[in-house]
Amino acid sequence: MVERNKQIVQGFFDAVSERRLGDLPQFMAADVVDHNKIIHGEADEPGAAFEGLRQQLAAFDPLVVRVEELIGEGDRVVARVTQRGVHGGTHPRMPEPTGRSFENEAIWIFTLADGLISEIRAVSDRLGLFLQLGWEWPTAD
Repeated sequence: MVERNKQIVQGFFDAVSERRLGDLPQFMAADVVDHNKIIHGEADEPGAAFEGLRQQLAAFDPLVVRVEELIGEGDRVVARVTQRGVHGGTHPRMPEPTGRSFENEAIWIFTLADGLISEIRAVSDRLGLFLQLGWEWPTAD
């Protein structure tokens, strides 16, 4: 089961990096919950991850996620990744495109059920991302 779960997570990242949004249902449950808040205000509700990924791919082209390491236990897989992209497109909650590139590291934690990703949590170097892209650091409202 653990090796199969790792293959599913690798397939997820391959689909994202290759911009194959139509393939995501092969890897993510329809009601997947994504707690990964790269951009403030992203929905944290079942199924919203599909739209969140679509919006991020629209903003970052290219966006490539290279898996550096996968660790699995039971129904969980942890991925240490390097993310690279260019901010060339629009996103409803991002600053105007800067045309600048970024590279940062992230740790993603996936829970899988019935052969699909059911929950996503992630932490990444957001400060590095904002600095590389020339974005203002968000302030509390």
